[in-house]
Amino acid sequence: MRILPLALALAGLVAATSLVVLTVAGPAVVAPAAAGPAATGFPPRSTLPNGGPVQAATVYRVAYRETAVRMLAAGCPYAGWAAQGRQFLQFDPAGDGRAVEVLGDLANATRLAILVPGVDTTLADFDRGLGGVPRRAPGAQARNLYAALSMRAPDTAVIAWLGYDPPEGIGLAAATEGRARDGAAALTAFVRDLLRWRPDAAVTLIGHSYGSVVVGLAAERLPEVRDVVTLGAPGIGVDHAGDLGGARVWSALAPTDWIRRIPQVRVLGLGLGPQPSSAGFGARELPTDGVAGHDFYLVPGSVTLKAVGDVVLSGGAHHESWGRVS
Repeated sequence: MRILPLALALAGLVAATSLVVLTVAGPAVVAPAAAGPAATGFPPRSTLPNGGPVQAATVYRVAYRETAVRMLAAGCPYAGWAAQGRQFLQFDPAGDGRAVEVLGDLANATRLAILVPGVDTTLADFDRGLGGVPRRAPGAQARNLYAALSMRAPDTAVIAWLGYDPPEGIGLAAATEGRARDGAAALTAFVRDLLRWRPDAAVTLIGHSYGSVVVGLAAERLPEVRDVVTLGAPGIGVDHAGDLGGARVWSALAPTDWIRRIPQVRVLGLGLGPQPSSAGFGARELPTDGVAGHDFYLVPGSVTLKAVGDVVLSGGAHHESWGRVS
């Protein structure tokens, strides 16, 4: 990346956020930019106008701008992402890092798909994937899903949500719900903030691997969530689909996925309970024909990718043999 364009982009964004001018129903309101990120990734109240209605587009525009400034200041590769105009609601390079990227027009989308990754996902792997394998990267998976959805329904937004600290490796943390419960609390707050600005949007939570536990535990607290999709799930945090209230549960678990070998137990806090694909759980099955393994559900051309898109768009997989309840 050339230094001059990056420097110009940084200067422009810093200037833009040092004084935020927001136009609402009435005269323009000038609000000083707040120091530091908001906990949920949305702008602090001090950056939003007082005394008038605020549109969702304004909220997200301010959040994207403020997050871009922090990314540019963090250096490569994150500065490059911001300079490319990518939209992030959250960014924190501390520790294993956090990032929440939006693909699509969040302010006007009528359908929102939120993708939560699993074990060993860090900010460093958000785009490149664990071990440099892009199909493992939440950023790449979200782009694949958005590409498939946007051709069918432009009023759809996809969010790659790395808003928690997944377990490192297949150890004790990955066999317990502690990290998932922390993630679920953060995801619940995030979704509630989204719905505060977009109360009519249909929300689908999608969990890959350990991320399925996060979305399951969050869905318990979010009656507004219409559908929960699990991909290669070791568990979902509940014993039956009915425990998630009104949300429909969809499960894809390929015959080639090593997650099938995980014991389906929960004893004294150890284990993640039954897999949503197990008999009697009550989940609707998604197709996995041709899926080569644990990381292949959302690759371009995957039958599972197409079926997940069907769920996001209309709440069902469009094939007579799909959606059978276990």
